[in-house]
Amino acid sequence: MIPDFQTVMRPALAFLGDGSLRKSREVKDAVVDQFDLTDVERAEMLPSGRQRTIDNRVGWALTYLFQAGLIARPSRGQVSITDEGRDALAKNPTRIDMKILEQYPAYLEFRERTRDKATNPDTPADEGRDASPSDLIEKGVATNRAAVEGEVLRKALALTPTGFEDLVIHLLEQMGYGRAGAIERTSAAGDAGVDGIISQDPLGLDRIYVQAKRYREDRTIDRPKIHEFAGALLGKQGDRGVFITTSRFSTGAILEAERINARIELIDGRRLAELLVSYEVGVQSEQTVTLYRLDEDFFEGL
Repeated sequence: MIPDFQTVMRPALAFLGDGSLRKSREVKDAVVDQFDLTDVERAEMLPSGRQRTIDNRVGWALTYLFQAGLIARPSRGQVSITDEGRDALAKNPTRIDMKILEQYPAYLEFRERTRDKATNPDTPADEGRDASPSDLIEKGVATNRAAVEGEVLRKALALTPTGFEDLVIHLLEQMGYGRAGAIERTSAAGDAGVDGIISQDPLGLDRIYVQAKRYREDRTIDRPKIHEFAGALLGKQGDRGVFITTSRFSTGAILEAERINARIELIDGRRLAELLVSYEVGVQSEQTVTLYRLDEDFFEGL
């Protein structure tokens, strides 16, 4: 398991304990080796894809240690332990975290500056102790995402059957289907078993058939429904279909979709909600947050 940024504080400081001037990269590599991370854990990236998760956490650990005065940054990209840092290692043989850092005036001053910049300065000081700023944003985004997905699925459930079909068609358009051809809703015309047709080319030779069912979240779509949809595909000489619902599929339905001689993609309510938010269908982007960090390369080049 990848350690949180507080857990790596003491190991990072201990690596600097011999007083040598080290590159930040060396500290990060040493921490990775100490925690014996798997190849998958070592390679895990932040959602942005710009940095490894473990590097990000060690980087934040170094930032907090520096703000507390336990390490120094005498030159770009390099760090060293201070006298206060040696004292902290001696007094805290097992762990150094934000609670320990509160003993240092420099850290308390830093925290007050942070509170002044915060939207809610009354947030308790110990809230999010095990999370770096990047972690907190990640957690906040995940919490918001889960809440919005629940809301958008409830809105989908409140639509009429034809309204839900229109929602599905709009989602597929946003996902890029039919861009070279067309997407049309067919159920209003009584096209049994098929609610929409995606033509992937201008002539309509490459087609994907769509079934959209607005069912309660606690309802399960069983094998017969998939079998019926497969029959509708066969009647149209189709071999590809998408079955989208607000509910869920039984194991039998999933196995049936895998068994039949046609490719049928099953999208349940949870996945539907994820797609609606990802492709910004029925939702709006509200706020973007940017984190800043010292550009050591810039200052080294001056």
